Amino acid sequence: MIARRALLGTATAATLIPGAPAIAQGDGAHVLRFVPQADVTSLDPLATTSYAVRNHAHLCWDTLYGLDDAFRPQPQLAEGHVVEDDGRRWTFTLREGPTFHDGERIRAADAVASIRRWMVRDTHGQTLAARLDAIEALDDRRFVLRLRRPFGVMLDALGKSSSYPCFVMPERFASQPATAPLTEIVGSGPYSFVADERRAGSLAVYRRYDRYSPAPGGPVAVTSGPKIAHFERLEWQMIGDPSTIGAALQAGEVDWWERMAPDLRPLISRRRDVVVDRIETQGTVAMLRPNHLHQPFDDPAVRRALLMAVSQTDVMSAIMGDDRSRFRDGIGPFTPGSSLASEEGLSAVAGPRDLAAARAALQAAGKLGAKVVVLNAADQVNNNAGTLICADAMKRMGLDVEVATTDWGTMLARRAKKEPPAQGGWNAVYVAFGGEDLTNPGGHPLLRGNGQDAWFGWPSSPGLEALRDEWLEAPDLEAQKRVGRAIQARFFQDVPYVPLGQYFLDSAYRRGLKVERRGMTVPLNVRREA
Repeated sequence: MIARRALLGTATAATLIPGAPAIAQGDGAHVLRFVPQADVTSLDPLATTSYAVRNHAHLCWDTLYGLDDAFRPQPQLAEGHVVEDDGRRWTFTLREGPTFHDGERIRAADAVASIRRWMVRDTHGQTLAARLDAIEALDDRRFVLRLRRPFGVMLDALGKSSSYPCFVMPERFASQPATAPLTEIVGSGPYSFVADERRAGSLAVYRRYDRYSPAPGGPVAVTSGPKIAHFERLEWQMIGDPSTIGAALQAGEVDWWERMAPDLRPLISRRRDVVVDRIETQGTVAMLRPNHLHQPFDDPAVRRALLMAVSQTDVMSAIMGDDRSRFRDGIGPFTPGSSLASEEGLSAVAGPRDLAAARAALQAAGKLGAKVVVLNAADQVNNNAGTLICADAMKRMGLDVEVATTDWGTMLARRAKKEPPAQGGWNAVYVAFGGEDLTNPGGHPLLRGNGQDAWFGWPSSPGLEALRDEWLEAPDLEAQKRVGRAIQARFFQDVPYVPLGQYFLDSAYRRGLKVERRGMTVPLNVRREA
């Protein structure tokens, strides 16, 4: 930490970002220089759940519905909808006016193709597909979904902000298989992607789309309300070293650091020309995901042994320090404070860990000394800290641990491989999701137990899947809560992943920027005040 802080005020973005464009005096009124949490490793938002890719996509495409600050769906590209036949027929109408970046109007056929492609990837979408009888465009502005069974969370699904949002793309792109990542962008959002200036690992550039038609009125929060691009040009500058970002922010060479490194917060917060702001209200939830396809974590007894060894407090302290106001431990599968979060089964993660019991459980399962490969994206400071704590706990409980350290993009590519670790696969990986993604089993990506179609790690749990279906059919909140407790109890038996805690990260930006949008750090509706 001393070495890092010593660099602040000396290292700058201009000297340490190869090829970084020079910003002429006065260009600041037209250019926003933003440092994202990670590189944009794919142009296609259905290729990965990376939040950097998700945020990139929210600039380039729009959704039918967006979420307000209470995470309730509000119309975006949709003008409205009608529900008939006891919830089995949904008819949507698009707003008049929105166009794609090639000037073509957005049609119902585009929305239909986009929904079809999205349903392949998303957990909500997969459930919708299983209940869908037909989806078709009625005319240029209207389309209908006819269902075999009601799907009461339709708007929540179409309006979700994260983990594969349902972005509307031109039909010719959306008709391509979801398994084939897009390499070209023709968007529907407030910014267009400037492909010619893309430099992987260094720079992504966006230009304001002057013909963008924002949603009329509504709350400006998360992904709802008018999405306004106040800058002609938006530059995402990928800078790997936090001390370099901090120095560039203080020197005015960048305007906004999406997620400030926690150990630099005390220093940067003292700067009068920098604002430290908590924009992400639901926090970040950390998890250790075992690979259920391969030994030793194909055995639930070994996964339960992980619960005995890995300390949420240790992981959170490694990321956030000792200030307990900035993290929560002792958490289960649902975001703390959400309607389904409960005390059910939390004794499995509360209190001191028992390494002797974990070791004995490994011995009983015949897995003591088993080799495990743990993926680690070292250029992600928080992920790296959490990964190393988990790897150490696994070593101390009696596993033979190899930490496969790479950069973020390489880690994402390896995470997608289902082959055994000896053939380029993996055994465990640290992951983090925004708390808004984990409030219920309908959209919680890591609670699915649908095997080969599940999120990376691919757990199979018929019990969790049956309870998820029961939750989707629950008639009211109280019934949902009862099912939620049963899901949480089953969670601690099957252990699709190990919960590691919830922490809260702050943004840092130059004083003079006015940031309106709250709940998720997307550089829209931000402007520079005189």
